[in-house]
Amino acid sequence: MGKQKIGLTLDDNLIAFLDEVAQGNRSEYLNQLLASHRSSVLEAKMIAGLEEDRKNPDYLQEIEDWDSVVGDGIDALG
Repeated sequence: MGKQKIGLTLDDNLIAFLDEVAQGNRSEYLNQLLASHRSSVLEAKMIAGLEEDRKNPDYLQEIEDWDSVVGDGIDALG
């Protein structure tokens, strides 16, 4: 995974906070912060999608139909 240099404009109080918590490496701190936030956003999107599926009767019926054939033994050895 590559990296790019970008320019940011931040409020003075945010720069002071960044310098306080970044322990001398602003870029690494911001990378970790954004990666964590991205994970949270993606998790929320997945949960929302699953909740939407859970409320969809057509989807639920399809899952039930597939569940009924999973153990039917068609591909069983014997």
